[in-house]
Amino acid sequence: MLGPVFNREAIVLPKRSKTFLARGLYVLAMFGLICTGYLVLDGSRSLSTVSDSARFGGWMFSLLSPLQLLVLSSLAAVGSASSVAQEKDRRTLILLLMTRLSGFEVVVGKLTATLLGPLAMLLAALPLFLVLPLLGGVSPSQVLSVFLVTTASVVFAGSVGTVVGLWREKTFQAIALTVLILLMLLGLGEIAIATLHPPQEYALAISPIRALSAAASPLAKLSADTALGVTLFSCVAAGGTVLVLFVGVSKVRVWNPSREVRLKTPEPETSEEAENQESPSSWKVRQPRPVWSNPILWREVRTWAYGRKVVVIRVAFALLFLLGAAVIYGQMRDGTAFEPAARIGRALPAATLPVAAIGVISLVLVNALAVNSVTGERDGLALDLLLVTDLNPREFVFGKLLGVFYVGKELIVLPILLVIFMASQGVMTYENMVYAILGALVLYLFVTILGIHSGMNYVAGRTATLASLGTVFFLCVGIAICMTIMVSFRGAFQLQLAPFLVMILGGGAALFASLGWRNPSSAIFLASFTLPLITFYSITQFLLQTDHLFVFFSMAVGYGFTIAALMIPALSEFDVSLERDRGSEGNS
Repeated sequence: MLGPVFNREAIVLPKRSKTFLARGLYVLAMFGLICTGYLVLDGSRSLSTVSDSARFGGWMFSLLSPLQLLVLSSLAAVGSASSVAQEKDRRTLILLLMTRLSGFEVVVGKLTATLLGPLAMLLAALPLFLVLPLLGGVSPSQVLSVFLVTTASVVFAGSVGTVVGLWREKTFQAIALTVLILLMLLGLGEIAIATLHPPQEYALAISPIRALSAAASPLAKLSADTALGVTLFSCVAAGGTVLVLFVGVSKVRVWNPSREVRLKTPEPETSEEAENQESPSSWKVRQPRPVWSNPILWREVRTWAYGRKVVVIRVAFALLFLLGAAVIYGQMRDGTAFEPAARIGRALPAATLPVAAIGVISLVLVNALAVNSVTGERDGLALDLLLVTDLNPREFVFGKLLGVFYVGKELIVLPILLVIFMASQGVMTYENMVYAILGALVLYLFVTILGIHSGMNYVAGRTATLASLGTVFFLCVGIAICMTIMVSFRGAFQLQLAPFLVMILGGGAALFASLGWRNPSSAIFLASFTLPLITFYSITQFLLQTDHLFVFFSMAVGYGFTIAALMIPALSEFDVSLERDRGSEGNS
């Protein structure tokens, strides 16, 4: 019913060992978080009574539910966008459109084929979530409502990623616009709720965060208003999915092939054809432009290497930045931004969350730009030509590095200007401003080097993108999880190191598998296992609101060593993976 594209993926997917590995690791990570939360809670108070067990079950359910929504929605959106973009980069989408396949079979087939992985992971986690009602504090109807909201959100995010991937030519454009469109829809929904003040069920219908929070709330059993809001949200998400897919089906052969791959006038093959051809004066002739000593950097800076629509991405990020800046300005107007965290009943200053959200979005976009700078060369069949020229590894690496900084300058400069503005208004001290800016520069350099490293070590562009963004996502989500658990039990920091050692060791193993699977080294091994530990120490020092010099110094040392471990091998030689992409056969 969904076409041969979906049928082939459904047949091939169970034969891949990484499919079962991904499901197992996902469920194991969820179970590890439950065990970590149990050890942390048991270290600060006893769980001997039924009320303590119910409180623990409800708290873990409210923690794991938004985490699952964030992970699977991001995987569906980025995975679908990168899958379609990879088809376009390799010129295989045109072959699909030349067959008898209808637009519905192409668009919906690609969407459903991409969603097999996230939906299978969601289904695999259902038995684990159904164990939580046995502890108390959670009802089975709440679990089913949470999974209904998650499924609707995952399908909608995947549909947006698929259609945007069919619309845009470049991989970076597809991924960045997908992320920004979803965030803008989420922000517009929150603005509409804040200004219109609709009833609760209608507020839940346009906000996945509110619908999930209401369904996962351990304070009471699922109420009639919450059930109605969850049902309305599922209907709204389904309607939005149908509308997005309708646009994609109707426009798939209008958008493709893009103008970059349209046929041009053939070159003359014989002298007679050359004599009969029109004079060159009748053609638009462009004078050759001088190229810098580093042609890689020249192409990144002086040409539209990532497409002209990258301006749209800059404008969309600027709109999101203005939204976050407006939230901070509102906090400054009512005075909450200037109050200490302990006085207003928060573990963190009021402006921390919007600044962190803007910073994380910026880091993700810069990392996607960096990994696409290498995978674009590979998918465009230009990387092999670069390797046989007289370019040295330093020119290639530094050309890509500086080119990413130049193309994504707005993504880097705007958050830094926001920090400077906050310091000038007295929200933070100038000393902390310097630490924040220097730490942000270290993180931007880290995500850029990580993207270039992943692009050079993974043959498949989709695999490189998911591995690079997954590493950044793991660090960001790990920070959020640690902050949530530590804030909930802020009086027992001395008891939390032992439970978090499991997360630290598991995160280190995942980082080493992502960074050093092809060419492992002792430096990458050390960086992989020390980076989660250093991140844990930095979070602890920041939450304790001690001298922020310790936070900056630990981050600079940890991430600086990781940058060196990834950069030095790349500068020594062209260590680029040229093996055959076995996974590309299943992506056609």
